[in-house]
Amino acid sequence: MHHRLWLVWSVGLAAYLVGVMHRTSFGVAGLDAAARFHAAPAALAGFVVLQLLVYAILQVPVGVLLDRFGARKLIVVGAFTMAAGQLVLAVATDLPLAILARVLVGAGDALTFISVLSVVTSWFPPRRVPVMTQLTGLIGQLGQVLSAVPLAAVLHGPGWTPAFVSAAALGVAVGLAALAVVRNRPPGVPAPSPAASPREVLHGLACSWREPGTRLGFWTHMATQFSGQVFALMWGVPYLVAGQGFSTGAAGAMLTLLVVAGIVAGPLFGEFTARHPFRRSWLVLAVIGTTVVAWTAVLAVPPPTPRWLLAVLVVVLALGGPTSMIGFDYARTFNPGHRQGAAVGIINMAGFTATLTVSLAVGVVLGIAGPGGYTPEAFRVAWTVQYAVWALALGGVLVARRRARRKMAAEGVVVPSLRSALAARRATPMR
Repeated sequence: MHHRLWLVWSVGLAAYLVGVMHRTSFGVAGLDAAARFHAAPAALAGFVVLQLLVYAILQVPVGVLLDRFGARKLIVVGAFTMAAGQLVLAVATDLPLAILARVLVGAGDALTFISVLSVVTSWFPPRRVPVMTQLTGLIGQLGQVLSAVPLAAVLHGPGWTPAFVSAAALGVAVGLAALAVVRNRPPGVPAPSPAASPREVLHGLACSWREPGTRLGFWTHMATQFSGQVFALMWGVPYLVAGQGFSTGAAGAMLTLLVVAGIVAGPLFGEFTARHPFRRSWLVLAVIGTTVVAWTAVLAVPPPTPRWLLAVLVVVLALGGPTSMIGFDYARTFNPGHRQGAAVGIINMAGFTATLTVSLAVGVVLGIAGPGGYTPEAFRVAWTVQYAVWALALGGVLVARRRARRKMAAEGVVVPSLRSALAARRATPMR
């Protein structure tokens, strides 16, 4: 049983990792795609925006489908759908076909992550779920390394078509592995109750959204995820290459640093979440503030920005991934089991809605701010669109946190203040 648990998780994780590779593959191919499809910055951003729009729109329906059909079917269908999208992109020579390809990638991607999280919740003991959720999310981000290094090497060697055919083949392989290995729940665990009616589904969605903890997760995910995702999915490589004078290899190394730093932070954040559930929001607020400060420092320096400062920015952006996972922990702890799929879908929609909005806005500003679009000063102006989203999401976190704590107090749950927690720790004898 113990070995099977790790096998099921590993295959689900592999499906998510390859899904992240599919999701981020267009980011490393951005400048090549601009030449292949003769696309201006706004049009190029439109590819990723459309992909993320499909992803975001499908999150709530996928949460409902997850509660109805289980994780295994959704992971398999997601893997095959993304592989089909990459195959279409491999042969595309005009915009309509390329757009269809990214729609397929977005649809398959939408099915994958929350389904893999459902596997984690079903197979692991509750005490280990926060840490395993972090590990799943962060190890899965190694898919960015697959796109930044081997996929980019094939792209700039054999070429466009071999690169995306290879990506499609890898997607088919993990889909077949998930079909053979992944199961929705451990042996002997009873199946969930029969699927809800459409009316009950809508009622469950409404109840999930009315839950202050779900809204806290929603704003948490939005505030912490989008900046790193925009950097990794679309504008990081063009910014570093055209805006900061990096080589494509050095830009790929920065994306690798983004992933590695996130993997290091993930287990630490997961353990903190498990040990200090009443302090999760303080970690969220700290990471939001640090991200804003890091971007402000970078944008305040006339380009080219010192490389050490850009490396610091990348490390700070890496913290947003594990922090966004706290949003899913809110879904788990504030919602009953039969509503968790819908709650996770609502929360996951938040960060990707912000990501697609900022990706498009950066592309639009690049097109307006400077001739040729990809200039250092144009990038410097374009990145400032992030501040509006941070302001909105930070306000949402603070309001939802207050309402969640008020509801917990009404239910008799005592939320210790930071001062009382520190006093209790000082009063505890050293062991």
